[in-house]
Amino acid sequence: QVQVVASGGGLVQPGGSLTLSCAASGFGLDDYVIGWFRQAPGKAVEGVSCISSYDGTTYYEDSVKGRFTISRDNAKNTVVLQMNSVKPEDTAIYICAAVVNTVEVENVCLMTPREIEDRGSWGRGTQVTVSS
Repeated sequence: QVQVVASGGGLVQPGGSLTLSCAASGFGLDDYVIGWFRQAPGKAVEGVSCISSYDGTTYYEDSVKGRFTISRDNAKNTVVLQMNSVKPEDTAIYICAAVVNTVEVENVCLMTPREIEDRGSWGRGTQVTVSS
């Protein structure tokens, strides 16, 4: 069974850093695109960053470019989202998801949770709060 679980959330001050991990089980990362999504209170889910575990192609949502870095460790079946220079508007529940790699990386980040569940797995989230 394809499963992904996010961890590493917490409280961080503006300008600080946080590292989120997405642990995958039940499948090999090579066959999937892994995406990080977030949902802030009262807002829709948005794709933050996605990575092809096959060739390393990445996509970043404009507001996080230059601040967040996504990377993969196929041997550990883990994808990491390094968050630097965080802002209060980064506060949200962060969720990782896995979609079969027949879908382009950028398009994965534009999918809805329902679409992702049809083609992969929508995982449990971790809370990130940016506040002084």
